[in-house]
Amino acid sequence: MAEQRLEANNNMASEAPAAPANHRNKRFAIACALLASTTSIILGYDIGVMSGAAIFIKKDFNLDDNKMQILLGILNVYSLVGSYAAGFTSDWIGRRYTIVLAAGIFFAGALLMGFATGYAFLMVGRFVAGIGVGYALMIAPVYTAELSPASSRGFLTSLPEVFINVGILLGYVSNYAFSNLRTSLGWRFMLGVGAVPSVFLAAGVLAMPESPRWLVMRGRLREARRVLERTSDSPEEALLRLQEIKAAAGIPADCDDDDYVVPKGAGKTSGGPGTEKSVWKDLLLRPTPKVRRAMLTAVGIHFFQQASGIDSVVLYSPRVFEKAGIRQEKKLLATTVAVGFVKTLFILVATFLLDRVGRRPLLLASTGGMVVSVLGLGLGLTLVDHGRKEAVTLCIMAILFYVAFFSIGMGPIAWVYGSEILPLRLRAQGASIAVAVNRLTSGLITMTFISLYNAITLGGSFFLYGGVTVIAWVFFFTCLPETRGRTLEEIDDLFGKTEKGEEKAPTDVVEMPAVNSTNANATTQRHEEEDATIKYISE
Repeated sequence: MAEQRLEANNNMASEAPAAPANHRNKRFAIACALLASTTSIILGYDIGVMSGAAIFIKKDFNLDDNKMQILLGILNVYSLVGSYAAGFTSDWIGRRYTIVLAAGIFFAGALLMGFATGYAFLMVGRFVAGIGVGYALMIAPVYTAELSPASSRGFLTSLPEVFINVGILLGYVSNYAFSNLRTSLGWRFMLGVGAVPSVFLAAGVLAMPESPRWLVMRGRLREARRVLERTSDSPEEALLRLQEIKAAAGIPADCDDDDYVVPKGAGKTSGGPGTEKSVWKDLLLRPTPKVRRAMLTAVGIHFFQQASGIDSVVLYSPRVFEKAGIRQEKKLLATTVAVGFVKTLFILVATFLLDRVGRRPLLLASTGGMVVSVLGLGLGLTLVDHGRKEAVTLCIMAILFYVAFFSIGMGPIAWVYGSEILPLRLRAQGASIAVAVNRLTSGLITMTFISLYNAITLGGSFFLYGGVTVIAWVFFFTCLPETRGRTLEEIDDLFGKTEKGEEKAPTDVVEMPAVNSTNANATTQRHEEEDATIKYISE
């Protein structure tokens, strides 16, 4: 059957050349992805700004190291509430309005932190802001992946990570800008300014369309088709994407009503909507081999992204630089700005490589570079502990290389993979689980970092992170297939076998020759390029 489909595609491809991409539609999809991804600024800003604000908060409230590491890392644990709730909310009110909700919650949290009068009040503000961060981290990549055409999905889905890095850089700049104010006022401005992006986001989201996949899940098929026609490279691709989404949701191919009532049991195994109870059962209690493999991959890449120690490097960079020999506060904050600049620069490079080089090569190269860099940082800090002051330069360069390698691969690809490999019906809740693991791991790492380096030295801590990163490279090499250029429905076939144990053929909708003839050549080429990877994953 698969050979017949492939032969049909080849015949149709020879008769009809591929239509040129609609650049106006691509610009519209990019604009929507940019607006959605702006929500990720709030997490990046909080990470960046707290690294410097912590210096002044510790002085103002006279806090010890244990309270400080809890204050810095607890937002990641609080964000679990938001990422868990976002799975329900995004299926209930839609992806777009969930973004508005995320912005509103963080706005309130930023104001509470800025007006905090003590440690307890500040922790309340961190809790509210953490919920907003959890919402933003889950919904931005899901919305972008569901809206994007396959030709540019890697670039567009990496935008949330771009804005996280932009937020980190803005946080560092805010630290430097307000550092001259008196201690009790400077950190309040640093934290309170974080409410500003939320206002612009809530206003801009009104111009965004709803996710076409969410619309199909709600039976609003004509509206979904209009959105796809505005965000696809060609009208034929829009029809193809709509047919694939309907097939995944268990909706008849010839149904085009805008008020189609989707049965609760439809698409139980193919991604159609069903009850929340059945979604969680299919994810956690009785997953198919395909779903289990996809969830393991999504959770694994999110776990290793944080277990590699990136948030410790970013959040505690002033302490690391101080340990390396830089003592003056102004110089410490200026050096962290350089870290934020390098991190942002290389994430921009990554966005243009994801759809050209592919996810897998970038991820493996990135992780390998991180191993070398973090081990170099551990060596430099160990030499500084033994009185070798010339190792300060090694420490600074190792940190810059570490964040550069992270940003060019592991940083953005975790969000790209996590949002594109899960089946349609399970995507929102599955993504929320992966994000929850991401934030919980980050929280544990950042809330124990000071205690860890007090126990095994600062250099020893980064040697430990280097060992974890080696394990991450092995996991990525073994478990992660290439997904570049495939539709979300085709990616579903990369993760193994059907429930009957038979390998599924790549998804090609041959029932619509007028649709497939336009994109058949590109689809066939993608299949040939990734045949080895598909065979490996299937086995």
